[in-house]
Amino acid sequence: MRGSFGAVLLFTLWASAASGQQQPDFDRTVSLKLLPSNLLSDQKNIWLSPRRLAHPKNWIAPAAVVGATALLVAEADAPTASYFRRTSSFDGFKQVFTGKATALGMVAVPSSLLVVGLGRRDSKMWKTALLAGEAVADSEVLTILMKDADRRLFPASVPPQQGFSDTWFKTHGDWLRGSGSFPSGHGIAAVSIATVVARRYRNHRWVPYVAYGGAALVAFSRLPLGAHYVSDTFMGAALGYSISRFAVLGQ
Repeated sequence: MRGSFGAVLLFTLWASAASGQQQPDFDRTVSLKLLPSNLLSDQKNIWLSPRRLAHPKNWIAPAAVVGATALLVAEADAPTASYFRRTSSFDGFKQVFTGKATALGMVAVPSSLLVVGLGRRDSKMWKTALLAGEAVADSEVLTILMKDADRRLFPASVPPQQGFSDTWFKTHGDWLRGSGSFPSGHGIAAVSIATVVARRYRNHRWVPYVAYGGAALVAFSRLPLGAHYVSDTFMGAALGYSISRFAVLGQ
């Protein structure tokens, strides 16, 4: 399992690799008409990102993410999944932060920005909405492919009498929706949206705190529901941030 898991992590390493050089901000040209071509450009940047690993300094951040994920898989996933399976402390929380509720909340953020931005003729706001949608689309393409590759059992799908140590390459399902647990689709989408909003409105100090705080809440909500492991949400967050910042915003 560890050898196969290493292959999956290498795949995520490619997607999350990003140049250590800071680039100046720019207002990317975006519109509904340009969205398909922008998505193709983003995907090209994501899948060709392994070329950056030719420079040793570009290994630092991806290696840190991979190492942290491997540590979470080995040390944190099983204990936390077992804890949330046993405890009833989060029953009320789970009734409020269901998968559908958090998904609707994520849709509401860019939708609201788009409606308000168009209504106020605020180009920065409606462009932020389109960029957030673009980031989610980019992230979900990668998520589906990774889920289909690793086919990890969801915590809720593991039988009570079985432990959480052997969960990889076990599920079967619709490949168009992604049949595995790793990474978290909710987590990658939430952080993708949060990063776009936080980066474009970082001159308002409270915006990054609210954006990333909301994304963290969405990612955490997947644990009590038995929908994901800690490593799933962590990798989802890392990929969502990397894709939004480097592929979509180019910052």
